[in-house]
Amino acid sequence: MNKLRVLSGMRPTGRLHLGHLLGALNNWKEFQNEYECFYMIADWHALTTAYDDTSEFQENIRQMLIDWLSCGIDRQKCVIFRQSQIPEHAELHILLSTITPLPWLQRCPTYKDQLKELAQLDLHTYGFLGYPVLQAADILVYKANIVPVGEDQLPHLELTREICRRFNYLYGTVFPEPASKLTQTPKLPGVDGRKMSKSFGNCIYLSDSDDQIVKKVKSMITDPARIHPTDLGHPEVCVIFAFHQAFNKSGLEVVKQECQEAKRGCVKCKGELAQILISCLKPIHEARKRFEEDPQEIINILNEGKEKARQITVSVMHEVRQAMKIL
Repeated sequence: MNKLRVLSGMRPTGRLHLGHLLGALNNWKEFQNEYECFYMIADWHALTTAYDDTSEFQENIRQMLIDWLSCGIDRQKCVIFRQSQIPEHAELHILLSTITPLPWLQRCPTYKDQLKELAQLDLHTYGFLGYPVLQAADILVYKANIVPVGEDQLPHLELTREICRRFNYLYGTVFPEPASKLTQTPKLPGVDGRKMSKSFGNCIYLSDSDDQIVKKVKSMITDPARIHPTDLGHPEVCVIFAFHQAFNKSGLEVVKQECQEAKRGCVKCKGELAQILISCLKPIHEARKRFEEDPQEIINILNEGKEKARQITVSVMHEVRQAMKIL
């Protein structure tokens, strides 16, 4: 029995942090044991918002892939590839763009939200507006059955499904409609209490050293109402507790009770959390070191992934050209 096919990816915009581990990579590790998985380094997508400075482009790709591999994404269990090395993505993007009505793109809520959130960038470009069409091409060129998404990404996937239906209506059924797989994405705050984001500079990165982790944990925002050690704590509003919820399941109730009863100080709580994070990241750091010392292995993995991916995309694009009668 053939496995269902999954397509997912990330934009290489810098080092990955704990939010990526909880929100994506842990899920990817599980999926690769159950599905036929294709994991994409979405470097063309990265250019839609960072086109004006590509000086760190190649290094970002390398570091992100090392993070993936160090977290357990296994080349033997999935196909790892770089989007820009698969020309069929671009070809299908062009063909889909000819049938995609402009209002479909303009009404996309994610597009509107990002124009506001990234107001400091000039995003009034064709590439940014057409981002969902390229995303549709990424998914459809593999005939992916499942796309893991968070709730905020559902509008993008629904647009892919609309484009898919329109293509199949015009030219005959070529593509299956991809289904969403809502993933559990624990909301992990940054050290300052805001959303963990590189742009806010409030991340704990997977590659941070032990000393960096300790320093960042010490700077975390705690319960603002707890001024004295004898004050009763409110763990639900404490950044430290949010991290305990994510990384200290076995000791969570003890932490919560001791905080609420003022039997645990914030300094102690931070110290324990730092050691928990260091322990959690230790195997990732050890794996990172191995991959950092073998740059040729990274090149080999991408070359291998390119060959495996193109075995599918070349065949699918032949079907597309036949259906459109443009052979």
